Amino acid sequence: MSFKIQINKIRRKIMQGLTKRIGRSYREPKKGEFSAKDIQNVLIIRPNHRLGNQLLLTPLVQEVSVLFPDANIDIFVKGGVAFPVFENYKAVKTIIPLPRKPFSNLITYFKCWFSINQKTYDLVINADKNSSSGHLLTQLANSKIKIFGEIHPSVEKTYPDFKHISKYPIYNLRYHLKNWGFTIDRTEVPVLDIKLTEEEISKGKMILSNLVNSEKPIICIYTNATGNKCYSETWWETFYSRLLTAYPGYTIIEMLPIENTSQINFKAPHFYSKDIREMASIIKNTTVFIAADNGVMHLASAALNPTVGFFSVTDEDIYGPYGNGSFAINTNETDIDDWILKIDSILK
Repeated sequence: MSFKIQINKIRRKIMQGLTKRIGRSYREPKKGEFSAKDIQNVLIIRPNHRLGNQLLLTPLVQEVSVLFPDANIDIFVKGGVAFPVFENYKAVKTIIPLPRKPFSNLITYFKCWFSINQKTYDLVINADKNSSSGHLLTQLANSKIKIFGEIHPSVEKTYPDFKHISKYPIYNLRYHLKNWGFTIDRTEVPVLDIKLTEEEISKGKMILSNLVNSEKPIICIYTNATGNKCYSETWWETFYSRLLTAYPGYTIIEMLPIENTSQINFKAPHFYSKDIREMASIIKNTTVFIAADNGVMHLASAALNPTVGFFSVTDEDIYGPYGNGSFAINTNETDIDDWILKIDSILK
């Protein structure tokens, strides 16, 4: 473990200890104290810069839009990656981007922090129960109605999938609203969605047709991941060879990361893009997307494409892709034959 990672772990523990009591004195609304029409301005807080975490926020934004159809939504995030993610969300009016590196511009950093106190909101939601910054910002926000993010025990008992980072904020929101007198008829949880347009999807199809001149359906793989989530070259080359054998009727392509690396040594037709929405539009035109746990895996899921996520370090119950036929595979508990059988469920 690197020194930087160790420092970050210590920092998070200290901050969580300091902020764990924040919100304890908050008085929740009484039953019938407000109605849906009273919720006109909503603030959702998720101070994280990673692509995956912004995409994992899209189900909550959809849920708020359905429950409060007249509401305007502001999103407080870190970095600017949320702009292309929520580009086609009409309800999202403002994205407040906290600088990724606070010490590079302390004035801007603190201006962003205190800007949320300058506007009055009807509802504030901290979307990450483990975020110390989220707790502090929720406390700081100017609103009478706040959800600080902790999962209520009844939510854990009611929903077997409550651990999922996209789902528990929705279950939590529904729990609070029911306590406040709302009737919630919804049972399904929205899936990740970057809301691609038909024009974007058509552009992705054209890019693909220029990459591979074939009428075969396409399997897309992404062999990169951060840190120890990344599988070795040997692992990927073995898996790639098995895909070629198992699916001769398919064309296999590889999406490359910004580092321009390939764990299969560029053996498959490959492409690269810096544009998040363009990447999603290309993926949308493939039959299945296969990757380890990373932001691009979530991007494929948000393109509403069948997605297979390989997990060996992180918890698939928290981060696994879902919806559209997607699923997670724990490679510590299964073998390559199991993986092919699971992929068969999509392709065959």
